Amino acid sequence: MSLPPLTAALLFAPPRWPTGFRVLGFVCAFAVVTVAMGAPLPARRASVRLANGLLRAGLPAPVDTTGPRWVNRLRTAVWLVPHMALGGVVTAVSCLAVFGAVAFPSVWLGSGERMTVFGLSLRIGEGWRGTWALLPAVGCLALAPGVTLGGAVLLRRLAPVLLGHRPGERLAAAEERMNLLAQRNRLAQELHDSIGHTLTASTIQAAVAVELMDSDPAGARRALNSIEETSRAAMDDLDHVLGMLREEPPSAVPRPTLVDLGPLVERVRGAGAQLTVEVQGDLARVPTTVSREAYRVVQEGLTNALRYGGKAGIRLRATARGGWLELELTNPVGTRTPARQRPGGQGVQGIRDRVRLLRGTTHAGVVENGCSGCSEGSEGRDGSNGAVCGPCSGGGGEWDAGEVRWRLLVRIPLRSAS
Repeated sequence: MSLPPLTAALLFAPPRWPTGFRVLGFVCAFAVVTVAMGAPLPARRASVRLANGLLRAGLPAPVDTTGPRWVNRLRTAVWLVPHMALGGVVTAVSCLAVFGAVAFPSVWLGSGERMTVFGLSLRIGEGWRGTWALLPAVGCLALAPGVTLGGAVLLRRLAPVLLGHRPGERLAAAEERMNLLAQRNRLAQELHDSIGHTLTASTIQAAVAVELMDSDPAGARRALNSIEETSRAAMDDLDHVLGMLREEPPSAVPRPTLVDLGPLVERVRGAGAQLTVEVQGDLARVPTTVSREAYRVVQEGLTNALRYGGKAGIRLRATARGGWLELELTNPVGTRTPARQRPGGQGVQGIRDRVRLLRGTTHAGVVENGCSGCSEGSEGRDGSNGAVCGPCSGGGGEWDAGEVRWRLLVRIPLRSAS
């Protein structure tokens, strides 16, 4: 590494020049070449990798910042100076030490002649009188690793100062870490929604297959086929999420959107559920980002309906018009205990998190007497961001008098995808 700047410095310090000009030319040429070597970003990355590999410095990888980059370029060039200087000193001292470790025993074994060490003339006697020559030989052997260790310690202390992150880089690294954690949290929610829906639907379909095994073999076979199809879809989702966690190339299988509600609805109906679906507007025109998240919302809502509400009277309404996407999912919870609330869990909270990121609103709670038009911002009986209100008119379908239903209402602005 020190060969290019030293070569350039010697070329710009010819012997015919006066001493002052030679020194000035040497220093200027050395500085220019050193800065040129440290200016490229790959030079800084390589320096960090070498410092971590050889010195165990534990430096973080360089990150791109919006601030001026010349500071880091200059810091890298400054790092190269002690790196080359200490490297030259360590190399020279180690070579001299190894030479001394070989020379002293060689003179002693070669009839004990005189030898000169740094201008000092030493006579090494023959036989046992020259055995003292082994002591400086051992000292030279110990000097080589000692100098190497000392240079490594000094460079290890300089590395964080010259190659470590500045405040702006630390902030950028923290933001990158936060984005990574947010992405992993989103992927965990994806996995929860997909696998949770699959397990719930498969459990219900397995129970249906057992009941129909003797009386309706064809129906049992359809339930088992539905379990197979649902499991395959869950495996595709699992491969997609795990591939992203392992930072592998993205899967070629597209993520489902509202256009793919048909297979999801059929799987739920295949589990024996009575599901009514009403679609208003063109769901294919919903922005892709909103459509993907809305699909997961419907999937998780249907999973909760199957898990807690039974299989009868499930209603799904999806409306896309006026710049909004509205999803309403209801299912009966019984008429004797209208105040009973569904147990809280990761499902509803995950839905709220998804919708909040899209700048939408979520209402989840018990509604009575066919109410379908609860105002935004109403609170559930448990104090959550739900919807609990008395009789009112709306477009949620005709309910029986006194019927109590669990209702999930989500409203997402379509412009949130931009």
